[in-house]
Amino acid sequence: MSDRIADRVELAMGERPIGVRPLSGGCVGEVYRAELGSGERVVVKVDGSASAKLDIEGRMLRDLADRSELPVPRVLHSDPDLLVMEYIDEASGEALGITDGREEHAADLLAALHTIGPLGERAGWFGYDYDTLIGGLHQPNPWMESWTAFFAEHRLASMAREAMRAGRLGSGTVAQVERLGERLEGVLGLGAVAPSLIHGDVWGGNVIASGRRICGFIDPAIYYAHSEVELAFITMFHTFGERFFDRYREHRPIEADFWEVRREVYNLYPLLVHVRLFGGGYVGQVEGILRRFAG
Repeated sequence: MSDRIADRVELAMGERPIGVRPLSGGCVGEVYRAELGSGERVVVKVDGSASAKLDIEGRMLRDLADRSELPVPRVLHSDPDLLVMEYIDEASGEALGITDGREEHAADLLAALHTIGPLGERAGWFGYDYDTLIGGLHQPNPWMESWTAFFAEHRLASMAREAMRAGRLGSGTVAQVERLGERLEGVLGLGAVAPSLIHGDVWGGNVIASGRRICGFIDPAIYYAHSEVELAFITMFHTFGERFFDRYREHRPIEADFWEVRREVYNLYPLLVHVRLFGGGYVGQVEGILRRFAG
């Protein structure tokens, strides 16, 4: 950590960071663990780019803390280019795997999160109070009453166009994504869908565990969605296994069509995110799903 960054942290927190060491992870900027003069350990994220938006990450974490029981790090300071939050201890002296106890606890936590919907005049709508981020990328969240219209335009088509602008996806594939969006209602085969607050980016690197418990979820990409979007993402990254889904079903049903159809369609979105970020083999996975569902 440079003296300039240390100066910024001191100005924001009133204490100069000491014992600084870099941490792995994070799609944008630099991440450090530091200790303040009071002895409190913190995580410091820094983004010096012109498009820095760490304040949005801080806002999402605060929203999860205010609106749910999901364990997230406490935000101590947030600006577009600087985020300071509490450091959550991971497991120490044991294998950092996902055990049955952790899977069950994760299922309890996420099932509870998925019971939370928007209130007031936006009750029953999809989107969010502001645009959020996923992997550092813009995630548009205009309020819409139709889930299929929201997902088609503001998840699939929007990210496909972003990937094309970045030179990672061809116009023909984007046209297929748009064609799938036009017939998405029939493909998903949904009745009435209640919006659920989702974390939005539950892969293993964003889950902190200790003992039999999950003690933190980090790097959220929140919005109100069909809860199956979260479950599909978990299967794509093998974040949790069978015990998670068994426990989740004790709280909320999972329809057979999720496994047979909707899981693949919903995972088009994180695949498109990965195409935009990395290109490569993710393009083939996108094209395979489109061959099955886009007609």
